Amino acid sequence: MMTGGYAHAKQFNRHRGELRTGLGRIIRDIRRRIVGNEELEAVFAWPLSCASQIRSQQQRQRGWKLYSFHAPEVECIGKGKASAPYEFGVKASIVSTNARAPGGQFVLHAKALPGNPYDGHTLAAVIEGTEKLTGCEVERAYVDKGYRGHETANPRRVFISGQKRGVFGAIKRELRRRSAIEAVIGHMKNDGHLGRCYLKGRDGDAANAILTAVGYNFRLLLAWLRALLRLILIVIRRSVPIQSALRAAC
Repeated sequence: MMTGGYAHAKQFNRHRGELRTGLGRIIRDIRRRIVGNEELEAVFAWPLSCASQIRSQQQRQRGWKLYSFHAPEVECIGKGKASAPYEFGVKASIVSTNARAPGGQFVLHAKALPGNPYDGHTLAAVIEGTEKLTGCEVERAYVDKGYRGHETANPRRVFISGQKRGVFGAIKRELRRRSAIEAVIGHMKNDGHLGRCYLKGRDGDAANAILTAVGYNFRLLLAWLRALLRLILIVIRRSVPIQSALRAAC
């Protein structure tokens, strides 16, 4: 009750102190009860180590921090957004086509990036993976400002959002379309499960990114098939009355 009152009154230092004190009491009580029982000590070893890590870690400390008890692989990602300065999860890289297409933009490559790496250090591996999957060489890559200082085999073919030097003609038009991938990512988060992963561990994060991209592409294909089926049904419906009118005339 007192802890909730501190939080309601925005006395967060006292709130954290009460939580740490309560968690410390629980940890010491469990250790006293299981001392000498090797089976229980083995069972409680991981939960107690996680609880001790949560109790001892500080807000601005360096190194690994535990943000989720049931998902230790969760990381704190600072993207500089005004609405959400910090996001908790795992980074993911999404590659899509740049040219306008009647059926929409298909996702060419999707990959989870555990360990919260710098975006620019992942670009070379992402481009290589995209070329391997599609069998085509990436002529030009358009990325956001988080990829400054990237390490790629052909850095002159990578254009960053807001870049002025060397941007003209077709490159300028294509760079203006870079923001079109934001809608693709939004659909993958809302329609798919990119926004919330229900699979366990780092392997689950990797599988979730790939399956979300596959589901997005399948939805585009189904939309095409629905449009094609609609056209076929319209043609059939228009041809049936003509045939019946010809029979009546005969």
